[in-house]
Parts: sequence; C-alpha cells; structure tokens
Amino acid sequence: MRRTRIRGAARYSARARARLAATLVLAVTVPAFLPGAAEAGPVHRTGTEQWTTQTVAPGVTVRTGVIQHPGARHSWTVTVQAPAGSRWSTNDPDAPVTWAEVSTRTWAEDTARKLTQAGFRPRVESVQWPEYADTPHGLMGYRVRVGRFATQEEARTAASAVTAAGVRTTLSWTGYDIQEPADLEHVHVAVIDPKTFDGRIEATHDGNVAQRETTSAVARKLKSLVGVNGGFFVLSPGDGVPGTMSGIGAYRGELESMAAGSRSALLIEDGGHRIRIADLTSTATARAGKAAYPVQGVNRVPGTVRDCGRPGSTPSELPWQDVTCRLADDMVRFTDAFQADLPTGPGTQVVLDASGRVLSTGARGGRVPEGGYVLQGIGGAADWLAAHAGPNRRIRVGEVVRTADGRRVTLDGDDSIVSAAPTLVKDGRIDIDAAAEGVVDPEYTSFGYAWANVRQPRTMAGIDRRGRLILATVDGRLKNGSEGFTLHEAAAFMRSLGAVQAMNLDGGGSTAMAVNGTLVNHPSDAAGERAVGDTVQVLPAAH
Repeated sequence: MRRTRIRGAARYSARARARLAATLVLAVTVPAFLPGAAEAGPVHRTGTEQWTTQTVAPGVTVRTGVIQHPGARHSWTVTVQAPAGSRWSTNDPDAPVTWAEVSTRTWAEDTARKLTQAGFRPRVESVQWPEYADTPHGLMGYRVRVGRFATQEEARTAASAVTAAGVRTTLSWTGYDIQEPADLEHVHVAVIDPKTFDGRIEATHDGNVAQRETTSAVARKLKSLVGVNGGFFVLSPGDGVPGTMSGIGAYRGELESMAAGSRSALLIEDGGHRIRIADLTSTATARAGKAAYPVQGVNRVPGTVRDCGRPGSTPSELPWQDVTCRLADDMVRFTDAFQADLPTGPGTQVVLDASGRVLSTGARGGRVPEGGYVLQGIGGAADWLAAHAGPNRRIRVGEVVRTADGRRVTLDGDDSIVSAAPTLVKDGRIDIDAAAEGVVDPEYTSFGYAWANVRQPRTMAGIDRRGRLILATVDGRLKNGSEGFTLHEAAAFMRSLGAVQAMNLDGGGSTAMAVNGTLVNHPSDAAGERAVGDTVQVLPAAH
C-alpha cells in the first residue's frame, strides 16, 4: 500500500519532552510520558526569567515576568477526536464539547490501525491524570495524533487528509500539553499588603449586575490602581441574563447572586484589610407570617441555573462548570442592582418595597423599583407567592452565607465576595478539589479536559502568610507567544509566590489585568479584551 507522506511531519523529533510546570521561584515536576504510552520519570529543569517591578502605591507592587524554557521545541499536530458521552448542554464558547481528545486504549489502537491502513503514521500517547485531590491518579486514557508541523496552516492541510480517512480531527499545539514544558509564559503578579496599603480592595459589578464591562473600563472609571477579572458569569441569553454571575457574588455587603454548590470564593472584608479564601454556600428563605419558601436564586432567570449546584436542579444538584441546569419550582429575588428589564414568562411576580411590603402582584416583567426588590416564582413557587402576596402584606427574605465548616459569614457595607473554582492551594499545599467543585468529572474524562488539563489563560487569587493579597494572570492560547497554565501549574505558580491559600478565578478569554486603568496583559479573544461580569479592584485612599 502506498504511504501518505504529510509535508512537514519529519521536522521535529518524535520523542516527547518531559513536562515542567514553570514557576517564578519553584521548579515543579510531575510525571511525563513518552509517545506510544511508554512512561518516563520526572525530569528536573529550570527556565529563564526576566522581570520588571513597579511600585504602584505604598503596599501595592506589580511584577511583570517572562518565563522561558529555551530547550522546549513545540509543533502543530493533528489530534484525532473520539466520541464522548455528554450529560450537559451549553452555549459557552469556552465550554467542553462532546468529542474527546482522550479515550480508551481499545479506541486508540483501533483508530491507529485504521489510519495506518490508510497510509498515515499515527502515534498513540498516554495521558495521565493531573495531581488533583479528588480524582483518580495514574492513567486517564490515550490519544492518537498524526504528524508534527511548523505552522498551523500545514497542520490544517494535513488534517483534511486525515479526516478523509473517516475520523474527526482537531489541530493541537504541543506547547499546551501537560507532558511537555511550556516554552514561553507571560505573567503579571500584583501583591497588595493591607498593613501598609491605605486604600481599599473590593469586588464590584459596577452598580449593575445585568451588564458586562471590560476589566480595564471599570478600572478607569473607578481610578483603580490594579484590577483583575472576577468570577464566572453568564455569556449567552440561552443560559440566563448575560453579565449576571453564575456563582456567589456580593458587593458592598449585598448578596447579588447565590452560590453554585460549595465552591471557592474570595472574601474581601473590611475594605480589604481582611482577606480570606473559603468554600461558600448560600441559602435564602422568603417568609410571609409563619409560611416560608426557599429562594434558590438572586438576579437570575427563574428555572435557569448556570453552573448548576442548587437543590432540586437537574440534571445535577452539584456544581458543574459551564453547564446550565433547570429548576421546575423556583423562586428568585431581584435586587435594585439588577438594572435591566426583568425576565418574562409563566409564573408570578411580586413587587415589594425595602421593608418587604407588597406593592403589586401580577405577571413577570417590568423593572425593579429603586430601593425595593422583586420576587419571581415558577411552578410551586408561583403558587406560594400567589397565596401569600396579598395587598399590603409583607414578605421578607432572609439570606445566609456559610463556609464549608458551617460558620456563618456576616456581610456589611465594607465586604464583598467574588467566586469561581476550584481551590488551588490550601494550608500551604497544592490541594485542587477539581471534581468536588465541578470542573472535571472522573466518569466523563472529556468533561473539563481542555478547561482544566490543557494550558489556558488563567487569573488567580491567593493569600500569603503575611496576609497579603496576590492577584496573578498568565496569558495563553499563544497570545504574544504565551501558552498559559494548566490548573495544576496555576496552583504550583501560586504556591511558588508564597500563597498559603489560592483559588482559580475566571480565565480563558476573560483573563485581564489593568494597572492604573491600562490593560497590561494580552487577552486571548480575537476581538480583544472581553467584557466580563464582576471584577476585583484595588482603589486608592482618595476613592
């Protein structure tokens, strides 16, 4: 049989290089594996670093770094995709797909045999689980790849030929692989010392939770010293109201969105003089006299729960990243920070003043009155509201936020919360609870694979032993040549900076850092800096 020769395939060595998670101070090693599923032990290497340091204000320092590994040699390659089970649906461009890069050994061997018979020279590579705290260890599965190419265009041409053999393909840059060291990473690190900084730190949605704005635009408006993007938020109207948060968010002491299960959150208390990271849950209850009904959401579309994690939500009551769950019986509270038209549709709406006195009852829609709030219910919640929201009656809503150990979090006007997932560092150790926080699923290895286990742009927050806040970003997706971090590399990076507690914030195209109102990193979206939900801003004393 005539073999198909793919142009450019012989330009690079077929032997994969050992992976190194590059950090500022700490060289991190994890298992690396040769093509053909042969395993290699960890290799210790160090990269080169170039740094500039800027003191933005007393107690606020920003370091900009370029981390390089001159020996790394990467290429474009054609990756064959395997059919994957799916139990979610989504409209998010950063979300997982129903085709997987990693599958079973049987699939990999059958696929490689099919491609060999078609004249190609496929290679089978083993893929190992990252060192998460709550997932299997060792072998995750196998992938099949064809060729190594100097340019993406050459790989795209080769992919057309491979696809013609009856398989599904995608293009991959080997610099994103956890088995090989990244050759270039652009990072920005801001350190804020609350003992010497005389300004304030706050999470903010800039007064309107139903909008999206870029991190740098909010920073300029607030005259921020440093700003980074915050938590996960709704992007598509099919998943809710764009801009609203899909996890717990609180601004100036007001709870403006509820938790998606128990997930990591950055608590900024006393205007940033006290900062901590904890897994948070939230509950709320509407009470009319002795009658009570659970409130499952704040400032979101009734029945639509982005990232899941609410009691009764289907298909999961647990948090699932980038998945939209549904609730048949759902009551949602809207605050006056929701400055958009209220959702419409079947159900009941009650408009109340600040004291909880019923102003009107009727169909869903309209706006939240200034200083008041609105309750919307569908299913059983609509029936409850219709039965208890008579003229001049009162319905009060009580909200409770708790840490994972059950301690109540009391919010006042100097407190704010921004949340995402997962935890990266706990008590000074890398401790990534990826499955518990719903960013990977051990039963469906395709779920969250690219999101968590492939290098991506990341935004991270941490706290060191001195109580200083660390805000960090890494560019990715080859923006300005930078490849990004995997979740494990993000954890190792934060630990190398001295973080004893650290968490992952929203990343991908959302990753952004502004210094004195100027964007300093290179966001990965083709259109430039992405408009996001909430942000974390470091504000000068005069603000």
